Amino acid sequence: MSLSEQPSTLSSRLGALAQRLGLIGRGPRQILERASQLRLPFSPLPNPRESISWQDGPQLHRLLDLPRSALSGPVQEDKAQAHAMLIRIIEKQEQQLDSFDLRMIGGLSGGNAEQAHYNNFEDFSASEACRHVRIISYKDFVKTISLALPRFLAGECISLRQASWHGERIFWAAEHHNEAFACAIAYARRRELEITLPAELSHYHLNEQGLSELQRHYHVLAMPNAAWSDPPFMALLLDSGLPYARLSLQRGPGFPEFLLLPKHSSEATALGEGLRLAGAPDVVGHLQQLQKQR
Repeated sequence: MSLSEQPSTLSSRLGALAQRLGLIGRGPRQILERASQLRLPFSPLPNPRESISWQDGPQLHRLLDLPRSALSGPVQEDKAQAHAMLIRIIEKQEQQLDSFDLRMIGGLSGGNAEQAHYNNFEDFSASEACRHVRIISYKDFVKTISLALPRFLAGECISLRQASWHGERIFWAAEHHNEAFACAIAYARRRELEITLPAELSHYHLNEQGLSELQRHYHVLAMPNAAWSDPPFMALLLDSGLPYARLSLQRGPGFPEFLLLPKHSSEATALGEGLRLAGAPDVVGHLQQLQKQR
């Protein structure tokens, strides 16, 4: 194929796609073509790593109690409709456990990004971050774990978390004294100390029906931060007045923002299809694949 033939071939393919999607108007077809030619720094959505950090992975549990104010966009009704779809893709189950062996805990809900580099408490307890924690005797162990769990000796119930996207790993649902807790659990495993407490376990999982409904009604795409200052993209998003909503579950330069484009709008559908051709990751498809892997 010669270089002169490539543009017409691409145009034909885009035209066929537009016809298949029912985008017969000139406006939607132009949006599709222009969006497919965008050059944005898209990156594949990563799978959660095997680490002790709850933060090292998609913060999907936040969708369960997502406030409407978390979504941004120009039209309140569009945000409300997107919100109603998003809160249905996560479910939570609570389980009361009369006696739970703390040695089965393998993760921390709080902490910092450094913890994501460690796959288990044993490695983390040997790191620089835990150097100040010294457990030599059982007395040291009780003192250390009581720093993390002040009512440990009284047998107070602890809170735990589990999520389908993190596999079978159980996380301690607290924010402070992570180093002391991890070192105490590692010591208990090493010394084969049986330590049990009553526990409340919250299990989060993806709802397959909710994901299917979201996929049927929306394009949900992961957009890099650079997109929101890219004139060609912003012109496509804003100039035609198409409906959309934005959501950021994790703040920071390395985390993408989700763009939700309702498929009932031909212009929004055209933009969604064009962005996918340009390389935008399909968020719902990624979550469905993640669900199958787990």
